Amino acid sequence: MNNSAFNFQALSPDLILDALESVGLIAESGLTALNSYENRVYQFLDENRKRYVVKFYRPERWSAVQIEEEHRFSHDLDAVEIPAVAPVSIDGKTLHLHQGYMFTLFPSIGGRQYEIDNLDQMEWVGRFLGRIHQVGSENIFTHRPTMDLTEYLTEPREVLAGSVLIPAKQRIAFLSILDELITTIKEYWHHDWQPRRLHGDCHPGNILWRDGPIFVDLDDARNGPAVQDLWMLLHGERSEQLIQLDILLEAYGEFADFDSRELALIEPLRAMRMVYYLAWVTRRWQDPAFPNSFPWMKDEDFWRGQAAAFKEQINKLRAPPLQLMPMY
Repeated sequence: MNNSAFNFQALSPDLILDALESVGLIAESGLTALNSYENRVYQFLDENRKRYVVKFYRPERWSAVQIEEEHRFSHDLDAVEIPAVAPVSIDGKTLHLHQGYMFTLFPSIGGRQYEIDNLDQMEWVGRFLGRIHQVGSENIFTHRPTMDLTEYLTEPREVLAGSVLIPAKQRIAFLSILDELITTIKEYWHHDWQPRRLHGDCHPGNILWRDGPIFVDLDDARNGPAVQDLWMLLHGERSEQLIQLDILLEAYGEFADFDSRELALIEPLRAMRMVYYLAWVTRRWQDPAFPNSFPWMKDEDFWRGQAAAFKEQINKLRAPPLQLMPMY
């Protein structure tokens, strides 16, 4: 296998089929690539016409024990009938190794896209997130990380400072506004929250709908504040977000307590995601899939746009946070 952590050049169809055979599965259909930049994910039918998804993990991103912690969390949720797709256990194992690649099998679950403007669906999602966090608060991950400013700001800043993607003419100005954003985030970040196991990347694209929500892709699961799994579901103007937040939290509160002090973390978390995302693409640039999928990262207009977005986010950080009116 190619030892580079940034590509999957050695992951040929033959290697994938051999990996499946090593755990007793024969792919009768072709391998259909599913949308995933971080890992390599394929759907197939086995000889019994059962549909599976196989995920090959990006080398050096997570350790085996970290992946197994995610799998245990999925099975904890599945054990209490929370609809989060859990990995298939084969001979008592959910994580397998073949020619240097770690991989996992999942059942293939179909469904429609979650409708972000459907308030009834949002209420269902809020209810199940309360249940997910109820389970997540029973203990925390010991090998997976806890969200902090080092992972989401300090390290990404170092990556971006060394990035060849930022045009030379814009480098000084971009890094200056980035530093202002980071300083502002630190002013509004606080630690008055209880860490719990989270989905970690609960955006609408990771929710399917089939007679209710189905939560997929816990690849970013980690410890953090509850609001991390809520804020990415909010969209639109502030007035719309307040309505959405009220619906989410009322449903959430049926199963788990929510500390309202975490609402002040919404804009810091949004800003942290903006910085982390740019560094993530930069880190992966050696993977041929990234230049092909993100060609605009080399354009001057893109980086000017990011600087403008950072300035706008600084203003949002300084504005009063979303806050629900108390009920009497």
